Amino acid sequence: MPKGYSLPLSPRGTAGLVEPPPWHYAGDLLAVEFWTDPTEAAATLPPALTIDPETAGRGLALFIDWQYAGRHVDQLQPARSQYREFMVLLDARHGQRAVAWCPYIYVDNDAALARGWIQGFPKKMADVHQTRVFAAPGPAAPRLSPGGRFAADASVAGHHLARAEVTLRTPVTEPERLLARPTVNRRYFPQLAAGRHDVPAVDELVLAVFDDLHLVDAWAGEGQLDFFTVPHEELAALAPVRTGLGLRASLSYTVNDLITL
Repeated sequence: MPKGYSLPLSPRGTAGLVEPPPWHYAGDLLAVEFWTDPTEAAATLPPALTIDPETAGRGLALFIDWQYAGRHVDQLQPARSQYREFMVLLDARHGQRAVAWCPYIYVDNDAALARGWIQGFPKKMADVHQTRVFAAPGPAAPRLSPGGRFAADASVAGHHLARAEVTLRTPVTEPERLLARPTVNRRYFPQLAAGRHDVPAVDELVLAVFDDLHLVDAWAGEGQLDFFTVPHEELAALAPVRTGLGLRASLSYTVNDLITL
């Protein structure tokens, strides 16, 4: 019998796009804090979430250069294990609990796309790039020091979707506080059967679980952020009315679970 964790199931169970958890991640993060129109932010929320009245309209735009590993030594297959990601997190509340809601997220790797759908992240394909750090000094490698400048871009189907810039000023001693809100996702899978297109096969609110989270080499400074109008995308409705802190850090964590809310 064909077997595996995800499609395609196969006789040996190794052809599936996604292998069973645990899933391990390590990456470099560029993030910009921003505020948008609270009405537009609230319009993205699913049932059971409300806008956070204390920080209405606040969000984070995150660009991450990832490397992935599962039960095998995937990092030795860089074409499979490396990918880049751009996502938006908005401040919200589930009851009285402060959470982060992800309305839009983009990746450049099919396995990362599928893992995201399993978790409830609404991932789409895009081209994502960001400035990298290298150990060897030189003009092409910005330093993690005051004045270091970093940028990131995302584009979809040939259209420029988002751009961020961060100028570093000071190291951050407690970077976890900047990403402290737990992320809530919506696992949603529609039906194709005639007459049931508006009755999803799966529709559940879930809390992401990130085990063994590490944030290191974190620096903060000024952040700039722009969202652009793109056909078939609605990110531009969340365009920043002002920006706040910019952050550059390295992070790692493991995914092996989620919590159904």
